[in-house]
Amino acid sequence: MLTLSPDPSLAPEPYLLNTDRRACRALLSTGSRTFLAASWLLPREQRSAATALYAFCREADDAVDEGPGDAEALATLHERLAQVYQGRPQAHPADRAFACVVHYHNLPQALPAALIDGFAWDAQGRRYETIEELYEYAVRVAGTVGVMMALLMGVRSASALARACDLGVAMQLTNIARDVGEDARNGRLYLPQQWLREAGIEPDAFLARPRFSPELGEVIQRLLHDADRFYERAMPGFHALPHRVRPGLCAARLLYAEIGRELERIGCDSVNKRAVVSARQKMRVLSTVGATLARAPRDDSAPVLPEGRFLIDAVEQTPPPQGRPGPVEGRAVWVLDLFERLERADAERLERMDAARSGRQLPS
Repeated sequence: MLTLSPDPSLAPEPYLLNTDRRACRALLSTGSRTFLAASWLLPREQRSAATALYAFCREADDAVDEGPGDAEALATLHERLAQVYQGRPQAHPADRAFACVVHYHNLPQALPAALIDGFAWDAQGRRYETIEELYEYAVRVAGTVGVMMALLMGVRSASALARACDLGVAMQLTNIARDVGEDARNGRLYLPQQWLREAGIEPDAFLARPRFSPELGEVIQRLLHDADRFYERAMPGFHALPHRVRPGLCAARLLYAEIGRELERIGCDSVNKRAVVSARQKMRVLSTVGATLARAPRDDSAPVLPEGRFLIDAVEQTPPPQGRPGPVEGRAVWVLDLFERLERADAERLERMDAARSGRQLPS
């Protein structure tokens, strides 16, 4: 029987079983090798907790993609999640390890539940009429990640969590702007349909024949401007983080924003081209981390994004962990990589779907 009551007098990591921790790392080794490499830069507790979170998210994403049906797969996943929170996880390493992380860090159930819903929206091919509807999606697939990772660092203030959610939303909007052509060729459309129509572009016609036009470039530029607004909103949140976490998280923020700058350099044509930040550009961006943090504003008056308010409310209604050491400091390398993992999982899912339609076999 699993015991979910870690002894606070022990070093943090023993609250995860060694066998489960190793199994989670093995699960991720097939498609998350970048994370596995980056995770060794984390302190032991955060490394294990992040691995457990990754593994459960990976299983959830795969379950929605490969399940017998969206509704049935989603119901099964939410039941698994409920058992995790009841302290009766299914006999699977990812579920057991995630149950320990959930209990140890007091993660509200609403957060992983919202992430699962976001995966389901992807599988359903949902479209978004307005930018506010797109925020609802971005909050689920990315804002939740920012908030959960902040909680793993011991950060629980409402203002800091709101800024973590903003950073996740900014990164997701950048992803969408960069992948317009790839998504369209796979029958997906994330750009606000209202914006497309305002630019004279009919969404169904664009999906039927994805092509770049100056009008589409204006829509993509508009989305990048919106992402930049969220990157700036996130900046005051760095002051709430443990000192050694700040450079890694700031680097993730700057590198992701640089994708937008590269997209602008190619004329916002993400239908025929893919914005790639070169190694030289990355080094230049990373050289500015210290200066960026030094001038990060302290004014945190931006309101909580309405579409993400439910995440903050869920944390505020959940008591903080008791009898534990203070916030654990460490490098936030996993922040950038988690979004890379979500992108990679999405690409793998689309490849599986394409293979199923064509009847071809993927290599094992």
